Amino acid sequence: MKKFIVLPVFFVISLFLTSMSNASTLPDFVDLVEEQGKAVVNISTKQKSNKMLNGHGELQMPEIPEDSPFYDFFEKFFGQLPQQNGQQPSVKSLGSGFIISADGYVLTSAHVVDNADEIIVRMTDRRELVAKVIGTDKRSDVALLKIDAEGLPYLKAGKPDELKVGEWVLAIGSPFGFENTATAGIVSAKGRSLPNENYIPFIQSDVAINPGNSGGPLFNMDGEVVGINAQIYSRSGGYMGLAFSVPIDLAMQVADQLRKGGKVKRGWLGVTIQDVNRELAEALDMDKPFGALVSSVMPDSPASQSDLQVQDVIIEYNGKPVRHSSDLPFYVGRTLVGSTSDIKVIRAGKKKMVNVTIGQLPESETASLDDDNASSKQDKTGLLGMSVRDLTKLEKKQLALDNGVLVTIVEADSAAARAGLKKGDIILLMNKHKIKNTGEYKAAVGALKKGKSAAVLVKRGKGSQFLVLKP
Repeated sequence: MKKFIVLPVFFVISLFLTSMSNASTLPDFVDLVEEQGKAVVNISTKQKSNKMLNGHGELQMPEIPEDSPFYDFFEKFFGQLPQQNGQQPSVKSLGSGFIISADGYVLTSAHVVDNADEIIVRMTDRRELVAKVIGTDKRSDVALLKIDAEGLPYLKAGKPDELKVGEWVLAIGSPFGFENTATAGIVSAKGRSLPNENYIPFIQSDVAINPGNSGGPLFNMDGEVVGINAQIYSRSGGYMGLAFSVPIDLAMQVADQLRKGGKVKRGWLGVTIQDVNRELAEALDMDKPFGALVSSVMPDSPASQSDLQVQDVIIEYNGKPVRHSSDLPFYVGRTLVGSTSDIKVIRAGKKKMVNVTIGQLPESETASLDDDNASSKQDKTGLLGMSVRDLTKLEKKQLALDNGVLVTIVEADSAAARAGLKKGDIILLMNKHKIKNTGEYKAAVGALKKGKSAAVLVKRGKGSQFLVLKP
């Protein structure tokens, strides 16, 4: 009988010890929230608008009828609702932020305070202070605010580069206006590039981020800020497991420039680039796909004043590896304007060093294409399943081109269509041969080998890219 009594007791003790061991490995965020949460603020803005959500998912007040079941909810948490009198209402927008200095500098997302007529910073001790915008930078989605106060609690910046995928992180913010809400998760990926956000290597996490969290801090387990919660990937407007944060080192550099001059200067190379996939690597005689493929060199740019050429594959920038094309804009953007950068490229299968003096990134570049001109010389033979024509003098002038042929027809299920060529593309280069006119185009097509991948450089809209063609 004693054996039957001792064994269950021993089994229960073992289970208890195992559960205690597992529990001890889980993170405890209590102290972190208590100590660092005091420097996290709620930001509310007022502006004249009738939009509920902006492009980044930041919550704004909608027009809600009084008989709606949501009326009481919105009125309770967001204040007085706009009147239904046909007049443009004063709309509230909610976001988060955090204090970075004892004298009242506050970091948040630029889209949180965009077009705001009034900005109110609400602290955990219930103080509400009017904030002044020192500067905003839309490219990094960072804004620097200033409130009139002294001796404030503030947060310290960590090192995003030292973050590991799978590491625990914590966010504090005001989702849907619920102040000082803490949510935790892990780092899902680093160096993420999002569409139209080329200069930010986002930190991706699965921390629950919702409208209202934007501008709030992302913490590591040491209580240091490693990012500003900026965007969520969502089809519904709510959390779906993908959250993106701006690395704090980048944000602090931006804030420092905003504090000193009110605007941000970024390095500029003056090239358009794309990733090298498996087929492009084969066409370019590379062992494996990596690097940033130069698809165009802009006129009057720093790159145009150097030996950098179209079809170079950039694999290293100032000693740092360029594994993906998204790595390069971040490196260049952080480079001091006027300094010289060492760029390692693969050209015709060989490695080569190129020196470029970095310029300042301009606000925008534009290009246009004239209407289709049927009087231009055309090739209607349907080689590769497409027809092309020469560019007119006016088109070359508008696009700053001295060569190229315009694609006028692409047949369905043709070699051209499978390569991704479209009507309106301008073919600049084919299998390392510059295409000046339809005659050179026909000669280049005739030189292609069946089943052999060929890189085709096309200009599409404002950019250029390489496509892989297999005859």
